[in-house]
Amino acid sequence: MESSIDQTGRSYSRFWFILTLLTGTFTMSISQSSLSTAYPTLMKSFGISASTVQWLTTGFMLVMCVSMPISPWLLNNLSFKKMFVLALALFDLGTLMIICTPVSWGAAGFWFMMVGRTAEAFAVGVLFPSYQTVLLEITPKEKRGTTMGIAGLVMGSALACGPIISGIVLKFFTWKAIFVFFVCVITVVLILAQTGLIRDVMVRKPNQLDWLSVFLLLGLIGLMEVIDQLGKNGVNWSLNLVIFVVSLAMLAWFITRQFKQERPLLQLRVLLTFNYDLAILLTSISYIALIVTTIIFPLYYQGGLGVSPFVSGMSLVPGAVFLSLLNPLTGKLADKLGFKPTLLLGMAMIVLGWTAGRFVLDAQQLWAMILVAMVIEGGNAFVMMPAVTLGANSLPNDLVSHGTAVITTIRQVLGSTGVAVATILLTTGTSHSLARGLSSKAAALSGYHLVFSTMIAVEIVGFILALILKNSAKQSE
Repeated sequence: MESSIDQTGRSYSRFWFILTLLTGTFTMSISQSSLSTAYPTLMKSFGISASTVQWLTTGFMLVMCVSMPISPWLLNNLSFKKMFVLALALFDLGTLMIICTPVSWGAAGFWFMMVGRTAEAFAVGVLFPSYQTVLLEITPKEKRGTTMGIAGLVMGSALACGPIISGIVLKFFTWKAIFVFFVCVITVVLILAQTGLIRDVMVRKPNQLDWLSVFLLLGLIGLMEVIDQLGKNGVNWSLNLVIFVVSLAMLAWFITRQFKQERPLLQLRVLLTFNYDLAILLTSISYIALIVTTIIFPLYYQGGLGVSPFVSGMSLVPGAVFLSLLNPLTGKLADKLGFKPTLLLGMAMIVLGWTAGRFVLDAQQLWAMILVAMVIEGGNAFVMMPAVTLGANSLPNDLVSHGTAVITTIRQVLGSTGVAVATILLTTGTSHSLARGLSSKAAALSGYHLVFSTMIAVEIVGFILALILKNSAKQSE
């Protein structure tokens, strides 16, 4: 097994380091998308509405977006081992709170559960960009594509596997069993991390935490909250307009402050690099395709085809498996052929998948839609992590941690926006069709057609962006 030297001068196994790191991050990442299948059960258990239960996912994503930009500061001021262990411990603590939530408390119990969910989200938000930064740091530039292809298993596969795992667990156990699974795996990883498999591998440059910048980041929460309200009924838009304006002002102040500070919380000068900007847009557009697939397709399976939640969850398995198998291969392809051909192939697959789906919606064949999902998710494997690697290779080594944090945060915000817009299109298209006198089934199909047509347009933009990359060399200049 290949060995490396940590910051103390001691050797360690890169294989076991990466395996432990990815196992912990993969398990924590699953929690992001695992609860959508359990919504009906949780609504019944706590006596809450659909809009309330969605906070388990919405709130999770909001906290993640705020904690992600803090990761470069943590990497500079804590040893990576300490940071990794603390993130695992915080996730475990939050998960245990959820497991111990008394269902008899009703709505109050749900908000106690939300506190635990917030702790989970902060841990995931800190670790998500950090694990990518660490992998890029310990991997030679010429092998980064391969390593980040393996890391793509965490990001893409975890998102796709969340609903699958929760669907299987709910088939045989109660909803709390989902979190028992998380605790068991994370506790094992925590023990392994303490035995020496995780080492301090990052060069640290300690500095004071800019608390004002941290506070200004709360503007992200306000912005995403307003985005989440789009398309919902009974929304107080006067209040939301105020929140939107204040949030934009806070974010504008945050951005201005980062450019003025000598040691900013988040080095936004990375955005002055052309290929890096294209990498952000490409990874975000592919992420939108993936996350919309994992949300819209199960709705179509259950609402349009009338299958059970379990069958709906299992129908996501082929796409998730295909994505998992391709991720390591796409990294190697990027190292050998270059990023541009790899990204073009991936965007072409995603466009083809959404286009094919647009034509087979009316056929209402489960197997056909599973194949469509496989093509879309397969294309994602050729884009998301290769684009992250391209972005990192476009930056100096000392800016990689900042670049990874920026790209991860923007991807999360744009992904959330994509889901909100897709949901609005589905609801609006269905409502307008009902108003024209179509049957409920035909109206729903009309809504799905609108979503698929919009996704085709968005992904074509991604294909064009891949075409205008500055170079097609194996490594970015």
